[in-house]
Amino acid sequence: MAEKILIVDDDQQTVHLVELMLSRKGYEVINAANGADALNLAQTQKPDLIILDVMMPDMDGFEVARRLREMPETAAIPIIMFTARTQLEDKVKGYEAGADGYLTKPVHPAELAANVKALLARGKSQVAPQPEETPSAGHCIAVISPRGGLGASSLTLNLSMALYKTTKMEIIAAELQPGHGTWALDLGLPNADGLSNLLETPLENITPATVKERLIKTKYGPSYLPASDLLKDFKLVNAIDPLRKLIKTLTTLAPIVLLDYGIMMIPDILSSLALSDEILIITEPFPAAARQTQTLIEQIRQNLGENHLLTVVAINRTRSEMQLTAAQLEENLGVPVSIFIPPAPEIAYQAGLRSMPLSVIQPESLLTQQYERLAKDLAERIAPG
Repeated sequence: MAEKILIVDDDQQTVHLVELMLSRKGYEVINAANGADALNLAQTQKPDLIILDVMMPDMDGFEVARRLREMPETAAIPIIMFTARTQLEDKVKGYEAGADGYLTKPVHPAELAANVKALLARGKSQVAPQPEETPSAGHCIAVISPRGGLGASSLTLNLSMALYKTTKMEIIAAELQPGHGTWALDLGLPNADGLSNLLETPLENITPATVKERLIKTKYGPSYLPASDLLKDFKLVNAIDPLRKLIKTLTTLAPIVLLDYGIMMIPDILSSLALSDEILIITEPFPAAARQTQTLIEQIRQNLGENHLLTVVAINRTRSEMQLTAAQLEENLGVPVSIFIPPAPEIAYQAGLRSMPLSVIQPESLLTQQYERLAKDLAERIAPG
């Protein structure tokens, strides 16, 4: 029997488009144009999932979600908020009302289908959503690069400090590269077994409390989850389900979470990237890197949708005249480059000697200023005003 989905929206064009998308996937679709009808259909038709608009005339989607969660017969039905409202406070309000997912209009068919499929699968595996599995309001930024050696880990580390300085918010940064960690050395930390231990933990034991125990609070402000550099831990890249559970849990612990993926060595990485609110892609101003970055951008858009927020940062690691200009790099990529990080080999050398982050060695340097500029650009989207 086909799974039944209730679409609640007063815009008939939107209802028609979403119904067409889902019908093509084999789902049975019913619809309601207002909150009262939605509550009635949810009780009588028992849909497997509800796609709920926020802005409706008689009762907004937040109130509908709250009422659905209060009624025993509808409390466990997965809810996706589907709205044109993109502000962080709206997402927070949606999750607090009981939503399991939050999509913004317009949506790519692949993104909608992926969210519907994931929530329906979760609904089958449990009677009611567990609190730790509910998406939270934390803004999750994934940092990746199309190949190694471009400086993704260093950027994530220094950007976390710049974000802490800019926003004054709690910041968590996690190094999701088991067996390839560098942060413990960069920060002079005594150990880096937190990520490995969590990825070896049974799913039911990955909770906010157990994850928080593994975070290391530093004098620089943010809390870190570093990865080990032990070859034996590389096998943990295959711990896909624990990794996804860890990511979801981290976003319940801080308003801003940075995830350092480095190169794309994690299996099924797109499913993990889909959990992020924003993807920061690292490139460099050379033709080969630009081609690889363009391919990466295309893959992300094809799989996660055109609306998934992408930010490109170029890191210039060497002083050379033989490189692409900013205009040439953007032309090669087909997207704007948010910021260029300048080469700083002397600062990098001093940072390595003293086990300190680059931005701490020379806080007034152009390098640090660029990290802070990037942090301000991100902060304006995360917490406008």
